[in-house]
Amino acid sequence: MSDKRNLSGERRTTDFGSAGARRVLRNKRIPAVIYGKKKNPIHLTLDAREFHNKVRFFSETALLKITLGKTKYECLMKDYQEDLIRGEIKHVDFYEVTRGQALRAMVNIHLVGSPIGTREGGVLEQVLYEVEIECLPSDLPENIEADVAHLGLNEVLHLKDVVFPDKVKVLEDLESAVASVKTVREEIVEEEEEEDVEVIDAAPAADEEDKDTK
Repeated sequence: MSDKRNLSGERRTTDFGSAGARRVLRNKRIPAVIYGKKKNPIHLTLDAREFHNKVRFFSETALLKITLGKTKYECLMKDYQEDLIRGEIKHVDFYEVTRGQALRAMVNIHLVGSPIGTREGGVLEQVLYEVEIECLPSDLPENIEADVAHLGLNEVLHLKDVVFPDKVKVLEDLESAVASVKTVREEIVEEEEEEDVEVIDAAPAADEEDKDTK
């Protein structure tokens, strides 16, 4: 496992609550917790500088190794709280995975290639951005690449057309559309239809105002 996915932590056994979390943050550490099946949560703190330097390499499906003393935990980062004004991470949730036990995860879909249809005046539109899969932790991909290079005008790429790793099971409808290439005219018509719907929805409100003024 890459060193970029290794984190060292310290167990946190006291000083919980909001005030305790603020004290942890002032000491340049980040409160965190590791959850797992049939296991009590493990509270810990992480070095803020190390985490901020490495977090850009993480994704929801990146398998991380967290070391607490002599014990190592393989985890996925499930959620985090961020102070957007200061650009600081305030809390992190991890989920411990079990080797040899399948897990379910949402994986991002990345489109690759330049569609034939875009060279004919079409516009590429991505419809599905993530897909639920099931596999062993060791087989968990960081993302799924969907090749759209062969798509012509008005053609659609479905999940069944996407190449998934052999040991990954797709849990969604394989007929689901992932991406399509539309003509520019179709894009304009759809936008006009959306505007018409907004005008119709707004009309009753205007009628009510007329009644109130009478």
